[in-house]
Amino acid sequence: ISMDVLQRPSIPEDAVQYQLFLVHPESSETEAHERFLQQILQNILAELAPLLVQYIWQHQPFNLRYHPEKGDVPAHLGGVTQFGDNVEDEWFIVYLLKHITRTFSDIAAVVCDNDGQFLLIEAAEHLPKWLDPDSSENRVFLYRGELHILPNRTHSGEAGWPRDSVPTVAQALEVLHSHTESCLAKQPICAALTKRLDGYPDKIQQNFHRAHCYVPAGIAVVLSKRPDLIAPAVSAFYLRDPVDLQACRTFHTFTPDTRVMTSVKFTHCLYAQLQQQSFVPDRRSGFTLPVHSHPQYRAHELGMKLAHGFEILCSKSGQSSSEKEASVSSNPLWRGFLDSLKKNGYFKGELEGSVRYKDLMTSAESFFRQSVTSTHRLAIQNPGQEMLKVLEDTSYSLEDLKNQEAHLPPEDSDAWLDISPQELERLLEERGGRGVSDGTCKTAQPDEEVQEEEAGYSLIAVTQGMKNFINAMSSHEGAEIPSSCLAQPFSFDPDAVTSALDRLLGSKDEELDSDDFEDDDEEDDNDVDEDEGVQNCESQEQAGAEALDNLRKYMDEMDQELQSTNIGRSFTLNNRASNKADASKSSLAELGSELVEEEIQPLDVDLNLVSNLLESLASQAGLAGPASNLLQSLGIHIPPDADQS
Repeated sequence: ISMDVLQRPSIPEDAVQYQLFLVHPESSETEAHERFLQQILQNILAELAPLLVQYIWQHQPFNLRYHPEKGDVPAHLGGVTQFGDNVEDEWFIVYLLKHITRTFSDIAAVVCDNDGQFLLIEAAEHLPKWLDPDSSENRVFLYRGELHILPNRTHSGEAGWPRDSVPTVAQALEVLHSHTESCLAKQPICAALTKRLDGYPDKIQQNFHRAHCYVPAGIAVVLSKRPDLIAPAVSAFYLRDPVDLQACRTFHTFTPDTRVMTSVKFTHCLYAQLQQQSFVPDRRSGFTLPVHSHPQYRAHELGMKLAHGFEILCSKSGQSSSEKEASVSSNPLWRGFLDSLKKNGYFKGELEGSVRYKDLMTSAESFFRQSVTSTHRLAIQNPGQEMLKVLEDTSYSLEDLKNQEAHLPPEDSDAWLDISPQELERLLEERGGRGVSDGTCKTAQPDEEVQEEEAGYSLIAVTQGMKNFINAMSSHEGAEIPSSCLAQPFSFDPDAVTSALDRLLGSKDEELDSDDFEDDDEEDDNDVDEDEGVQNCESQEQAGAEALDNLRKYMDEMDQELQSTNIGRSFTLNNRASNKADASKSSLAELGSELVEEEIQPLDVDLNLVSNLLESLASQAGLAGPASNLLQSLGIHIPPDADQS
């Protein structure tokens, strides 16, 4: 391990780091370079604002700021986002980076997390063999909306970079700029990444869950102005401790006697965290729940939990801060940012001064404060303080809120919380790289025919898959699954299989030579003199013949000895031999020494292989085990055993 790797700052387990570089900077002057990057930063944020303002982050938002040149890393825009329990935040950021590099063609993005180049993990089945965690550093970029990988340069003059050395970021960007087409990742790799990001940006709305909650009026007002504050409130309840709950014995900020029914927007992750936890409020709090059969029991329960989260945050806010936050309008960047928002249609044609316009402006100011002016504050620093500030600045009528209860939008179904065994199996198959059509069958055929066809295909696939697996070349790093087992349709040459088995079992015509296992590269080594080679071959043949004769004698004696034992009886012979064995089974004891003289019958290798695998699968009783793991990795699906006897 190099010292650079050891000194590299580690990324937290639940965080994603991203960097945006200029592929071909026009100026080498530091000040000009910084000005250009700062201008691009404003343009990027204005471009993304319509997406980001409506988004609810689990823990920290997407944030970019200028980073000066440091060591081998040139000046760039970058940031780190902790996504907590919601990994979908991480993939949304990948979508944002793809969108940025597509819109701004001179920008290339690098993104990684605690697992390193996690984009490559998504397409692991399609990567070239030379690409691994050690050889991927400074080679993987998002550029012009697609994944680019610096190829492995084996000869001088080729595009790419040698596998055994790590390019600096500047060197990698130069290769990316001058050989863009050569660096574009292969189609299956790009397709795997596209599939993972399928549905964005519409997926943002699909990831929201709207539910009715019976909450104190103050919470309804805060969430109407700042929907993003739902995340710290749910987290405060979800991660509560006994000290936090002391503040909820009696409610001071959000009293239960002001409760109203309102519609609250969650993300799927936040809703699941709030809904799945069991919680009984303190009797002194004033929060009581109706009976379980009550039609609005769920709304009361959710509202009660939310109220505890909000109260916990406000109890931690402390006294009103003496140093008031400067207005965003006093920031010199605000005017340019606001102009860019207007050009991008952020205000949707709303008249200035209207209620909807003011709400959009409030969201834009909050986003600007967190994403543009903040250099150290990556999350909402004091959510309790911000809640109290919203309450101070907003006047509301309890009567008006009560009147709005009759016009609430309908709730979303939470059926997505429950997953059926079939759906779980489908998801596991997708993640395991196996097609979802394995378990489906054509309706045109009768059930019995389909079952017979599936069974026949499966058994043939098992034997051929195992042979391919055993014959595949693997390295010291571990066994490799042959690609034919995973992707190619089943086909084989019977003559080639028979020939290979004959050689493997040692027929008299052709012996298995150790050279058969050598790499193809070594077969091209013709430096040995021909005469010496002939002499060596003759001497090796003589010595090898004696050794093989001795080995064959030993093997024959072992076969004869094992034939009469339990091990010998556990193997299945081929049809001819098994019929013969059945006829003579009754007189097996009488044969005695005659059995030794009788020719040993060949085994039915395929049938023994399948029967042993099926026996191993049956002993697993549906749990994971060696047989099922191996067959699944080979892309072979064997249906569960219906005969439980």
